[in-house]
Amino acid sequence: MTEKEKMLSGEWHDANFDKDLVEERRRAEINCHEFNTAEPSSGKQLSALKSLLGKDIPQGVTVLAPVYFDYGISTSLGEGTFVNHGCYFMDGGRINIGKNVFIGPFCGFYTASHPMKYEERNKGLERALPINIGDNCWFGANVSVLQGVTIGSGCVIAAGSVVTHDLPDNCVAAGVPAVVKKYIEQ
Repeated sequence: MTEKEKMLSGEWHDANFDKDLVEERRRAEINCHEFNTAEPSSGKQLSALKSLLGKDIPQGVTVLAPVYFDYGISTSLGEGTFVNHGCYFMDGGRINIGKNVFIGPFCGFYTASHPMKYEERNKGLERALPINIGDNCWFGANVSVLQGVTIGSGCVIAAGSVVTHDLPDNCVAAGVPAVVKKYIEQ
């Protein structure tokens, strides 16, 4: 099993020293640079985003620069999704974002973790677990979503929150760690 296969299956893998993963991150870094330095809404910017994500961009998706992806090809953006300035997608694990999701500025989606013991951490080991976001969610500024989290459809996540566990549909969550504060009658 390759390190990439281990990564995508949520197993411990060598993220720091495996030449293929390092090369994929380098490609993503170049595409991010191309996107972030291109004229907004230009053909060059759209081309860089398409290369970064490895697929056509769904209808109505807006991504504002700067944006950062570790791999790009592990992130999926649904139709009508809006990504504000300064967002980061640590997408060693898959990040699946539903339709019509509004992501505020400086949000981060972090699929990776490292071993607690420094001897193992220093070997470059990492484990990436997927993040899944339902449709019609709204993330305030500076929200962090951690590995393995699923957020249901229709949720509102308050600015500055850190989502460490799954959230049900149609809730308002806030805090560090984020907890459900109330439910939204949709």
